[in-house]
Amino acid sequence: MDNATRYDRGITKLKQMFPNHAEQTLASLQDVAPDLGRYIAEFVFGDVVSRPGLELKLREIATVAALTAMGTAGPQLRAHMHAALNVGCSEQEIVEIVIQMAVFAGFPAALNGTFAAKEVFAERAGNTNKRDDDRAKSASAEGAQDATNSGTDRYNRGIAKLKIMQGTAGEKTIATIASVSPDLARYALEFVFGDVHSRPGLDMKSREIASVAALTALANAAPQLRAHIHAALTVGCSREEVVEVIIQMAVYAGFPAAINAVHAAKDAFAS
Repeated sequence: MDNATRYDRGITKLKQMFPNHAEQTLASLQDVAPDLGRYIAEFVFGDVVSRPGLELKLREIATVAALTAMGTAGPQLRAHMHAALNVGCSEQEIVEIVIQMAVFAGFPAALNGTFAAKEVFAERAGNTNKRDDDRAKSASAEGAQDATNSGTDRYNRGIAKLKIMQGTAGEKTIATIASVSPDLARYALEFVFGDVHSRPGLDMKSREIASVAALTALANAAPQLRAHIHAALTVGCSREEVVEVIIQMAVYAGFPAAINAVHAAKDAFAS
């Protein structure tokens, strides 16, 4: 495919995702690194983001998750939060992605992601009705969860969610952790699966897209990446969608991270 076609396709995709800033961003690179701007249009958006194997909303869920988890690119995180909202994500879904990153990248990353989201929502404050509806839904969902937030409820809810996502393999992992640190195993069940993964603001498929993206980008937890690839397939992702998430992470976390994740996916698919 000729470069003109790739460039034009990339510009079209950029305008779809960043209607107010696409041309400005590329123009800002012209006096310093015009080739970088061309690569962004041709490769990032013309080749990768335009691939047909993953819908655009899920691509942006993956991107927001990865950029939040890495914590190294605040301007790009804010830009992709805007893009996610432009292609169909709700504010509540953005917040849920950020909260989930506390599990994979720690609370500081989630806090920074929350402040980025706050800025983005404030910039888009003109659509107040939608924001109020989203926040009302979020508050209602959190209130429903809080109503059953005893330790026993959280633990049992976590076990149930773990079984759905990872089956007996997840139970074995928890048992292994518990043999060394029972409290860590309990925290994993109560907080990771009972609190975070059980939140109603983001569907399970989207949560696993976010998990696979974050773990690919962080590139420091291959066993957990394989486990979440299994979970993604269990809750409705196709192999093609998993591979597309990994390919996209070459853009945001580098080719070594994506290549390592491909090896993890190969192992997960084989098992």
